Amino acid sequence: MPCPPTSQSAIVWFKNDLRLDDNPAVANAAAAPALLCVFCVDARFEATSAYGTAKTGRHRQTFIGESLAALRAAVAEAGGRLIVRRGEPEQVLPELAAALGADTVWTEQEIAPEETAQIERVRAALAGAAALRTASANTLYREKDLPFALADMPRVYTRFRKQVETGATVQAATDAPERLPPAPEAAHALADDFHVIDWPHNETPFTGGEAAAHERLHDYFWRTHGIAEYKATRNGLIGMAYSSKFSPWLAAGCISARHIAAALAEYETDVVANKSTYWLLFELRWREFYHWILAAGGPRLFHRGGIQDRHDRPTAADANVLTAWQRGETGLPFVDAAMRELAATGYMSNRARQNVASYLARDLGQDWRHGAAWFETQLVDYDVASNWGNWATVAGVGTDKRDNGFDVLAQAERYDPDAEYVSHWLPELRALPVRERHRPWQAEDDTRAAIGYPRLLPPRG
Repeated sequence: MPCPPTSQSAIVWFKNDLRLDDNPAVANAAAAPALLCVFCVDARFEATSAYGTAKTGRHRQTFIGESLAALRAAVAEAGGRLIVRRGEPEQVLPELAAALGADTVWTEQEIAPEETAQIERVRAALAGAAALRTASANTLYREKDLPFALADMPRVYTRFRKQVETGATVQAATDAPERLPPAPEAAHALADDFHVIDWPHNETPFTGGEAAAHERLHDYFWRTHGIAEYKATRNGLIGMAYSSKFSPWLAAGCISARHIAAALAEYETDVVANKSTYWLLFELRWREFYHWILAAGGPRLFHRGGIQDRHDRPTAADANVLTAWQRGETGLPFVDAAMRELAATGYMSNRARQNVASYLARDLGQDWRHGAAWFETQLVDYDVASNWGNWATVAGVGTDKRDNGFDVLAQAERYDPDAEYVSHWLPELRALPVRERHRPWQAEDDTRAAIGYPRLLPPRG
């Protein structure tokens, strides 16, 4: 519930929660008599990871820029104000709080190590001047709603799912405030020092912003009824229709998982409840699972041995191999098509993600963390818990003790039987008969040379 009104102004510090609807931090801050909304363009937008990759790539920067522009308009329409500042939050927010006489800063709760460390730096910098308060994250459940203590978090998804299905209730979504408090008088002299219009603009299938998120939900549920066939289509590879594609908006916080769950329940009541509608909630719970795995396990998820603390995982970081994988030049068409799709759009299907991860970590024998870091750079829908949790699982160091990889060629021929996907992203393969497009090494030498497709990288034990 929103806190009682205070005598001073408040600040909402937006991060990956770029919405007004069902945003607990906004709901709490809106009880203040005056409010300023703030987004900080901090070091992560230009930083390089320990693996030599950008922390925030151009696809996600584009999406966040669009989402901020949409949020600014929504905040203004509700009577409030959003400013965008370049700098570290632990510097920007205390300065703004002092200038505005703000006694409270509201923000979304964090669980990942880098993000929680940032929260604590801000808390320390505000000490004695303003209180930093955190509101629940973009999850289906709050920690207190879980039917187990976090220390007893199930390591197996099936056990987690069964316990939350029977022992936890999805937190109710709340509407956006009809009106936001006006900005404090002193805020009239403040201006952006980083303009969203100057952000990169890459072509992707996704448009950032809360309105775009709600439009996608309406389209997938009510206009096309794609949700009613989700379980049958979810392993598709081309186009927007085969899956919900909610993940970019979830990752940036343009829509809440709770809002999607509420809309799903409405659809099941008004239209149909079937295996497909259940399966979307099943997948949302996978996202939830990795969130709480990270909350419980902390930094270990990012170690080479993962939460399994395995010491037998590959240590290789062959620059030539990694570059070939990143560029889609491994010589295995299913992997190369997916990596080229990722480079072009910032997205690939869940089926493709599992296969390219398995191929890098197992067939090519590279340290899996280099792959996870590359996804962090490229993905428009990068989510720290889901990304690193899924990569760790494929590498055999996550929640599943079974050491299962993928037979990528068998997967390619099963899920792309007519080679439509590889032909789309690797047009050079169209010179080959369909039966050879997943196995170009079987073509004649002069044919392979003519199409210019790379030779298959040798596997590494």
